[in-house]
Amino acid sequence: MTRATASARPPGRPRSGLNAVVFAATLSTVHELGYARATVDRIAAAAGVAKTTIYRRWPSKGELIVDCLLDAFGPVPLEGASRAELMSSAIHWIAAKIGEPGVGDAFAGVFSDAVSDPALREVLSTRFQDPYRLALQDALGEPENRVLFFIDVVVGTLLHRMGMTGEPMVDADVAALVEMVVPCFADDGAPT
Repeated sequence: MTRATASARPPGRPRSGLNAVVFAATLSTVHELGYARATVDRIAAAAGVAKTTIYRRWPSKGELIVDCLLDAFGPVPLEGASRAELMSSAIHWIAAKIGEPGVGDAFAGVFSDAVSDPALREVLSTRFQDPYRLALQDALGEPENRVLFFIDVVVGTLLHRMGMTGEPMVDADVAALVEMVVPCFADDGAPT
């Protein structure tokens, strides 16, 4: 091959789609082995990449999990015309996401690790929670402390159920959670 026809691609394996492969391997490994046993070594093996490839992108397992969760959750779909409908859609959405294989376990695990790791707690707060908090604040017209309380109540309840039973909350219980939580925040008007 002459210099003129050589590829402009850098040497090594192509990296397009690497995050998707690593995120899928992460959730699969967490689902299969549990959060604690889903080491970076095991995730790398499941993804078919070197452990150094993971550590070049994510300095710790916690940061990998946070980015994996951001990818798994995507933006919060706030649907509805009233505050009650917006909150109900958010609760149903987060309950469904936590119920996806590996997601609830990964979320609970990284949350638990963050309790005693201030740096991870900062990453979890700023990179994971803040985008959802800001979206809810904008949609609901509520101050930060009220939205944080809403998140605490809903996510805390869902993760507690997962931790106590090993299973996500069933639809009937999610509906009951909506009935309990929404009246504390909602009014009959459109979002402000």
